[in-house]
Amino acid sequence: MSILPAGGVAFEFTVPVLVVGAGAAGLTAALAAHEAGAGVLVLERDAVPRGSTALSAGLIPAPGTRWQRAAGEEDDPARFAADIMAKAGQEPDPALVELVTREIGPALEWLADRHGLDFSVITDFRYPGHSACRMHGLPSRSGGELVDRLRQAAEGAGIDMLCEAQVTDLFADNGGCIQGVVLRRPDGSEERVGCGALVLACNGYGGNPDLVARHVPSLSGALYFGHPGNQGDALLWGEALGAATRHLSGHQGHGSVAHPIGILITWATITQGGIQVNLEGRRFSDESHGYSEQAAAVLRQPEGVAWSIFDERIAGIARQFEDFRQAEAARVVLRASSIAELAEATHLPLPALRSTLEQVGDLKARGGEDEFGRGFAGIAQLVPPYRAVRVTGALFHTQGGLVVDHQARVARPDGSVLPNLFAAGGAACSVSGSRPEGYLSGNGLLTAVALGRIAGMAAGR
Repeated sequence: MSILPAGGVAFEFTVPVLVVGAGAAGLTAALAAHEAGAGVLVLERDAVPRGSTALSAGLIPAPGTRWQRAAGEEDDPARFAADIMAKAGQEPDPALVELVTREIGPALEWLADRHGLDFSVITDFRYPGHSACRMHGLPSRSGGELVDRLRQAAEGAGIDMLCEAQVTDLFADNGGCIQGVVLRRPDGSEERVGCGALVLACNGYGGNPDLVARHVPSLSGALYFGHPGNQGDALLWGEALGAATRHLSGHQGHGSVAHPIGILITWATITQGGIQVNLEGRRFSDESHGYSEQAAAVLRQPEGVAWSIFDERIAGIARQFEDFRQAEAARVVLRASSIAELAEATHLPLPALRSTLEQVGDLKARGGEDEFGRGFAGIAQLVPPYRAVRVTGALFHTQGGLVVDHQARVARPDGSVLPNLFAAGGAACSVSGSRPEGYLSGNGLLTAVALGRIAGMAAGR
């Protein structure tokens, strides 16, 4: 991955706007640039657009939307921004937080009105750190449906897309203006494509073990549950062009990936009153704080695994998610009619498991707080039949990246911008700060869709 001199290069063809990556960020950018009147070409390294979006639950947080109003949910961008800043310890750039929280609601309503994406808001539970129900998703509550619908919208708009086209190098002049790219086909052949503007929407570096070891050593060698194509291309190109970067240690982990089958188990299993225990049958953390930071907590346990324990009531809530339904179909969600049966099914020591569940039951009964700081006031008791899933911690995607301005233009350390280079989604620095606990649920798709639309509109102009 390198930056090549643009002088004297003959391009096979040139397009006004070139987008690298066909996930939520890239496809949203392409739709916005097309609407701005520009010709657009999307380059995707895979045979079919999927990316990190398809591996997610497809939920996008947005405040003040018509879906919230219909549900009687009061919310606004300032409240959302305050939640983001509180979760990330006031680390993120306030201007970027203000930008994405202001623009994400209109972006979702635009996708619904112009492209037929039928969003609805989840109202039966809140994710950790959110002070309002603001998670919006499509009917299946899956990222696969989200990226498929965005792809269909792009195809319906007549936007050109080349799959199995991996961008390997960029051409730039002495001022950092991008002139084009080199793309490589699976057979090794290469093409040179010129562009008027370039949008980097190829996510972060979670799939690059060397970069993970450098920037996120706590998860070096951990299960990577992101897309293997996230090799840090945007970061490496940006650094070579002299771009500013920020919060490169920031990342989203997840402490609830079914092991060893590798299916995401919704965190509603915990927020609605479930717990996690290690192989000794004992709790080891405040599970309710957030699923991102829980990844490292789970990995510190014996064998790097834990059991998520909940009940049928919670399972009923979790079934709105396609991933959970798949986990049940794969029979990794165990069922037990008693604590003794639960211990037998999970191979956990019965005395310790019984003691743990009794302690949690007592805390719930009196609204107490445990030694880890988790409060149980107002949380329903777990009752038979119990449910349990064996899980591990994983790295989902990185949150640090290229610094962008209010038009999603890639910035230099001195505040100036590269002339025609834009970044969105995981390629850009997100709003999660430098630590895993800074990740507020949905931050990944928040910056994918909000910055994707901003970048596309600016590049298209």
